[in-house]
This record gives sequence, structure tokens and C-alpha cells, in this order.
Amino acid sequence: MRNVPQPFLKWAGGKRQLLSVLMESIPEQFEVYHEPFLGGGALFFALFRANKIKKAFLSDINCELIETYRAIRDIPNEVLSLLQEYPHDEEFFYNLRALNPAQLSRAECAARMIYLNKTCYNGLYRVNKKGQFNVPFGRYRNPKYYDPENILAVSQSLQLAQIECASFEVVLQQAQPGDFVYFDPPYIPRNTTSDFTSYTRHGFSLEDQKRLRNVCLELTKRNVCVLLSNSYTPLIFELFENSGFEINIVYANRFINSNANERGKIKEVLLANYPLQRARQLRLLEHTYEYTTR
Repeated sequence: MRNVPQPFLKWAGGKRQLLSVLMESIPEQFEVYHEPFLGGGALFFALFRANKIKKAFLSDINCELIETYRAIRDIPNEVLSLLQEYPHDEEFFYNLRALNPAQLSRAECAARMIYLNKTCYNGLYRVNKKGQFNVPFGRYRNPKYYDPENILAVSQSLQLAQIECASFEVVLQQAQPGDFVYFDPPYIPRNTTSDFTSYTRHGFSLEDQKRLRNVCLELTKRNVCVLLSNSYTPLIFELFENSGFEINIVYANRFINSNANERGKIKEVLLANYPLQRARQLRLLEHTYEYTTR
């Protein structure tokens, strides 16, 4: 029996490599879970598998991604019927890639995104200035884009979620005291020679990082637990200086990056407005209790 649900999309910056650390770092207790940079949703699915989700608000500014999640939640069998018929073929890939998602049905839009994501080069989601998916065909022998067991499990987990296409600031409209918010934004560039010019073209600028920091501070005032991932850079320490946030260094394996120097084991940070060490001790006690009572 597979351990499902799992992320059904490969996503640059996805958190599968850090799941064990993230799960050790969650608050002892929380009411509603919020993930405003949803992407592949690795932590949400891990929390669901651990029976930690009572209700969730999931959001992302990528509306095609959000429509895919909604379709899997609401009409998974329609999506699966399409995927079952899609051949693993280069010509089919490019014909499907050329279609405009806005002119497709919900099921077709979701099936297209899953198929392209699983069969494109390196599993990389990338669009051009016109918003068109432009990653070439990948060389896989047997990509698993038709995965009914996982898709149906994902659909079941998403029954507990409200899913929105919105900026991360929507969390201020939703989060209540006792809730838990996990932020996994586009990271601050690690290269000290970089500026934010090229970064802004990808939709997240230095000003956006400052806005995110301000949202974290506001949530703290409201007694909402906040956990944030970002790159290990001087700027992240400057942004959260004297904020009361605890900063821990972690290491993640990164395999999807156009820059070969940004692949491999990369130093990152976790920031929290609650004691991470205590959270990890409580997780350890919880796992010990589960082991001794089996």
C-alpha cells in the first residue's frame, strides 16, 4: 500500500527534500492550516497523511495551478479519464503544449498541466512573457502522469481545503488566532552579485519580500503561528532583524535549476515566530509515544 496522497506535480523549490525537518518544526497544536505559496503542496499532503489537517486554506498566484487543484478536488475521474488516453509521444506533447488553457474545460486544463509537468524536460514549470508554457519535451521512458491511486487520494485530502487564486496577502483575511501558516515564497537570490531585476520578471521582487515580512509580523500580532522558508542570504537576516523570529539553518537538495551551481545540497533557512527547538522536542516525544504504544 503506497503512502498517499503525495504531490502530483514536480515543482521547482518543492519541499519533499525538507519534509522531515518541516514536520519536526510544525507547532504542537494548530487549528486551520494555511499555505499561500502552494506549488506542489508537499507539506500539506504530509500533514494530511499525519492526520494534522482539520481544515485548510490553500492559495497561489498561479491560476492555472489553482484550477488544476480545484479540478482534482471536484472532478478527479474526469481528469483521470483524459490522462489515461494521453500517449507518451513527442508530437502529442507539443500539440497539447500549444493549446490555450483558457479555452479548455476544467478537466482538460488540469490533465494538460499534469501531463506537461510529468513529461517535460526536468519537470520544470516555466512560461514566457506571454504566459505560455515553453519547456521542451523530456526524455523519460515511462513518466507516471496517469496515477489514479494518488490522484484519488489527493482529491480526498482536498475536500478539507478552500483553494484560491490569490496573492499571499489573502492570508490576512483568513487566518485566526491559533492557526498555522507556512510560507514558501520564491527565494531571495543567493548570488550576491545578482540584483532583483531578473527576479522581478519571475513575479517576486525585493519589495514583495518586504511585504511578506510585514505580513509575518502582522500574523504574529494576531497570535498566528508562522513558519517561513527562504534562502540563506544576508538579506533575510536583515529583513527579520529584531523581529523576534527564530532562524534555523537547514540543508536541502536542489535538482531543478537552470544554474548548475544552484543544484545539489544548498543551505537554506527556516524562520518561525514560535520556538523551533521546543516544537522539535515535542515531535520527538510524539513519535516516541506512537512507537511505544503500537
